[in-house]
Amino acid sequence: MKRILPIILTLVMIFSFTACGQKPVDSQPTSSAPADSGSASTEPTKASEPASKNLVVYCPHPLEFIDPIVSEFEAQTGITVEVVAAGTGELLKRIEAEKGNPLGDILWGGSQSTIEPKIDLFEEYHSVNEPDVFDDCKNTDGRMTRFTNIPSVLMVNTNLIGDIKVEGYEDLLNPALKGKIAHADPSKSSSSFEHVVNMLYAMGNGDPEKGWDYVAKLCENLDGKLLSGSSAVYKGVADGEYTVGLTFEEGGAKYVADGAPVKLVYMNEGVISKPDGVMIIKDAKNMENAKRFVDFVTGKDAQSLIASQLNRRSVRKDVPPAEGLKPTNEINLIYDDLNVVMNNKQAWIDKFKDIFTSAQ
Repeated sequence: MKRILPIILTLVMIFSFTACGQKPVDSQPTSSAPADSGSASTEPTKASEPASKNLVVYCPHPLEFIDPIVSEFEAQTGITVEVVAAGTGELLKRIEAEKGNPLGDILWGGSQSTIEPKIDLFEEYHSVNEPDVFDDCKNTDGRMTRFTNIPSVLMVNTNLIGDIKVEGYEDLLNPALKGKIAHADPSKSSSSFEHVVNMLYAMGNGDPEKGWDYVAKLCENLDGKLLSGSSAVYKGVADGEYTVGLTFEEGGAKYVADGAPVKLVYMNEGVISKPDGVMIIKDAKNMENAKRFVDFVTGKDAQSLIASQLNRRSVRKDVPPAEGLKPTNEINLIYDDLNVVMNNKQAWIDKFKDIFTSAQ
């Protein structure tokens, strides 16, 4: 049975935790590679018998998204999964702190522009399912297996919005929304950082440096409120704590599907849609199990479940589009420059923090 452990410790406490002799999962990695690469099934690869029946997964996904997939993996493999749940930024700090003696085996989640600067923290592995993945979602760097494709969106509480128009970023500057906008710290949340990238390119008409004037105005309307993680955004909007939030598609789509008083808005100024990933942590102690997990979550059965029941867009060519989500051809898709984003990520996070602090 899986265990889900939300992280509530800071990085300093993580170091203390490690130094005090936290016992890692009792297992040894094996060197076996996955079996026949022609299989596209969710059934994990039949490799040699792993040294343990344990797997530790670090994951920023909502728990309601994690549960059905992990439960099916456990049922099919007999492997016990321990899920450590927290924001992507916090999990990356944890992985970095544990470098050389990782307590986790998998990082399941995180956008491409968030993961790429830390790609050396992960093992090289190519899933057996790579031939079935869209060309623009291929694992080109060898370490980040693409999992789903995720547009940035706005989530609106329909009970609270009244007659306030929200069709894009510009509408978030309405004084009537001051203090009522949910946005997470981009240093802790990959979905929040993706929104910063999205607004820089959308409001800068393709030139991110021209988008900072908009960021300054938005920060004033945040009224000193910056949330600690992605889940706080969509939960805050769904629970009526905030009128509108800057989130990712699946985070809000589940509430829409469940009949909550919310709707998704695809910014009319432009939407960037990027894949997130599933990565094996370097020197993972349960290496064979980690490979099986990567193959499982990118297999056709799991990807079909994700699209049909969990409100995400699959990266596989043989999985039908998710029902209930806005068709891609009806979204004003725009694109960033990944190299520019990676080269400027920390500088942009720092600049956002400076602007936000000054606006309080």
